[in-house]
Amino acid sequence: MLIQQALKELAETLGQDKITTKPAELACYSFDATAGMPVKTPAVVVTPTCTEEVVQVINIARKYKIPVYPRGAGTNISGGTVPLHGGLVLSLLKMAKILEVDAENLVAVVQSGVIIQELDNAVAPAGLIYPPDPGSVATATMGGSVAECSGGLRGLKYGVTKHYIMGLEVVLADGQVLKIGGKTVKNVTGYDLVKLFTGSEGTLGIITEITVRLIPAPEARATMMATFERLADAGNAIQEIIKNKVIPATMEIMDQMSVQVIENFAKVGLPTDKQAVLLIEVDGIPAVVEQEAEIVIKTVQQNNGSIKKAKDEREREALWTARRAAFPALAQLKPTIIIEDATVPRSEITTMLIAINEIAQKHNVTICTLGHAGDGNLHPAILTDTKDKEEMVRVHQAMDEIFKKALELGGTLTGEHGIGLAKSRYLPWEMGDAGMDVMKRIKKALDPEGLLNPGKMFPD
Repeated sequence: MLIQQALKELAETLGQDKITTKPAELACYSFDATAGMPVKTPAVVVTPTCTEEVVQVINIARKYKIPVYPRGAGTNISGGTVPLHGGLVLSLLKMAKILEVDAENLVAVVQSGVIIQELDNAVAPAGLIYPPDPGSVATATMGGSVAECSGGLRGLKYGVTKHYIMGLEVVLADGQVLKIGGKTVKNVTGYDLVKLFTGSEGTLGIITEITVRLIPAPEARATMMATFERLADAGNAIQEIIKNKVIPATMEIMDQMSVQVIENFAKVGLPTDKQAVLLIEVDGIPAVVEQEAEIVIKTVQQNNGSIKKAKDEREREALWTARRAAFPALAQLKPTIIIEDATVPRSEITTMLIAINEIAQKHNVTICTLGHAGDGNLHPAILTDTKDKEEMVRVHQAMDEIFKKALELGGTLTGEHGIGLAKSRYLPWEMGDAGMDVMKRIKKALDPEGLLNPGKMFPD
């Protein structure tokens, strides 16, 4: 009865065209890009077009005690937008305006539903870029990216989303609109609330507007592909490149199985007979690019690898398109792809690469390893089938060991995918009792009724 009253009030307040209750349409919001997660159908999907309408939705949801699940494009792979308790999915896709590109101050202001690639395209004529570029850059929204604090291929040199968020507008659980940060380069007023909400995964508030930092686009770049007969040599080359004071814009690793699957999918000429492939790109002013490329080439060769440069933009783009197609390509092998992002210090990358292989053999599971190797962020992708219950037991045992090993090496549970539902049971392993207590107190203070994205971050 309460949900029917809420539906009536939502329709009267926002208009029926912004309310979805048809079963076929609701089914599209019952899952996200994460494999192996429960499928839960919401009672309603609401698509506001402005902050004022988000406030109205939150106030109605609070009145009727309905859980609210904020959602962008649903590209996250942490189970972060699954509506575990039904309730209301708040889709921000229609809040998709680029409000301002301020080239003088090197900032842009956008609504949450703006696609990341569209922002990058919009600032390009001014000679600027927005560096964060997750693999789903062509479909992921800015709001979702901020909520998950996503990273991407350029994370090694340029960092992740939190390094570029200067200001936010957030609708709180009590309906208040919080505006924090802004265009100033320096701002140390009070607690750093911008950082608090960045990566909060929709559990503390609804992000509606974002002020981001932009940087000048690099003048030149050189893209290279290195191949290795041994995985350990690839790991050592990664470490040596960094030790030689070269910080590539991107340094991606793919093991042999990943390369074979991607090449079968993309047909760009990747070498399928090598144990590991590194895709490396250096950028900056031309003289520096040339110097750094020479260091990379020499370092790869010293670590028993072969390397060649992309000869033109077409060849370069083919390599990166293939890398971005990695996860869809893996679906050729098994129906379920569980993608993790255990991250270790760069000095431990070789140890972690070898450990993942050993864990796969120990538990007799198939793992393709790829990822942003230059910053220690590996993506072991476990290929399985959720219908095979016996194999899924071994899959979860392997996942447990991967995370334990990452933490043992001084790493973290997640470098860019977030905790969501997929990793909530592991969170106490890293945060400890005191850390969990602080996080729960923050959650309780900002969302006392637990209506914002319940079941995420903290285990139910």
